[in-house]
Amino acid sequence: MKFSQTDVAEEVELDLDELLKSPKEIVLYNDDHNTFDFVIDSLVKVCRHTPIQAEQCTYLVHYKGKCAVKRGDFEKLKPMCTALLDRGLSAEIE
Repeated sequence: MKFSQTDVAEEVELDLDELLKSPKEIVLYNDDHNTFDFVIDSLVKVCRHTPIQAEQCTYLVHYKGKCAVKRGDFEKLKPMCTALLDRGLSAEIE
């Protein structure tokens, strides 16, 4: 079976669309320079966590090394992840 460039391009486009549409999560990683209060405040402001939820996530990040702090569609999570990165936190969308 032969594949044309169009077939391959369509398959890549479908794979990319599927990746963007499937539920994702922002994973926050531990670091040695941000304080607990700063991380908690960032999660409240950026991810709209309650203070208790933000505190719990912050402790998980500290003791486990990482924590999924928000779930949703890629398009919804991208600006939040960027805002966390802009604040100097270590985060990525997985």
